[in-house]
Amino acid sequence: MEKLSNPQVTIATIKKYDFSFQKKFGQNFLIDEHVLNKIIAAAGVTKDDMVLEIGPGFGTMTQYLCENAREVVAVEIDKELIPVLNDTLSEYDNVTVINDDILKVDIDGLINERNGGKPVKVVANLPYYITTPIIMGLLEKHVPVDNITVMVQKEVALRMQAKPGTKDYGALSLAVQYYAKPYIAANVPPNCFIPRPNVGSSVIRLNLFDKPPVEVGDEKLMFSIIRASFNQRRKTLQNSLVNGGLPFTKEQICEALSEMGIAATIRGEALSLEQFAKLTDLLKNA
Repeated sequence: MEKLSNPQVTIATIKKYDFSFQKKFGQNFLIDEHVLNKIIAAAGVTKDDMVLEIGPGFGTMTQYLCENAREVVAVEIDKELIPVLNDTLSEYDNVTVINDDILKVDIDGLINERNGGKPVKVVANLPYYITTPIIMGLLEKHVPVDNITVMVQKEVALRMQAKPGTKDYGALSLAVQYYAKPYIAANVPPNCFIPRPNVGSSVIRLNLFDKPPVEVGDEKLMFSIIRASFNQRRKTLQNSLVNGGLPFTKEQICEALSEMGIAATIRGEALSLEQFAKLTDLLKNA
């Protein structure tokens, strides 16, 4: 079969299967060979790798992954796409398609079974409505992953790699950067997809750390503090934490900030990951 990166082949496949795009699944299929090659290169996929692909769609990127990886496991939630994938991937013997919701899949078990527990590479053109839960699920569960290379909404990619004091910096920036080093590998215009999304997209690679770049006594508490700090980002950090449902008094928060040499009037967006870790340890011991 010809490559689905040829838009005419994708259109023919849509007609062949009388396929209707499902808005609830956020389906926008990539049809640009240049971008597909950039994703494969950014992910660093080799014949030694097992790749977990999330949301293969018609199998456009899966075809490229199969030609570059040792094994590909593709998880697709839409059961209507399974017969299409059986057709478009019929020439490849190193791919397994699983019809399931990636948020419900035992990824640890899958990696143990298929890759002996060794780290895999995750590659995906993610549905924009569920990008954050999928990425944070992979990071927070500490599944054995070498890197995650995904197509996301451009705005989300900018937030993932944002630095303190910038407009894009927030809880997502800190969460991603605690687990991984992000970099944007490519920006992708809407005309590279069928159907065209209403926003620009970016390919972002997350290189997972062996251990986080900061040490903190209570990881869960730190992220509660971070979320509270950005829930009302125009408020001062002190007021955000006081109103954030945390088990600390205003006096304890004020004292911790003072010990760090931070003014009570500062906003959460000004603090680095290191400073949030320090604040967490001070409040934990307050």
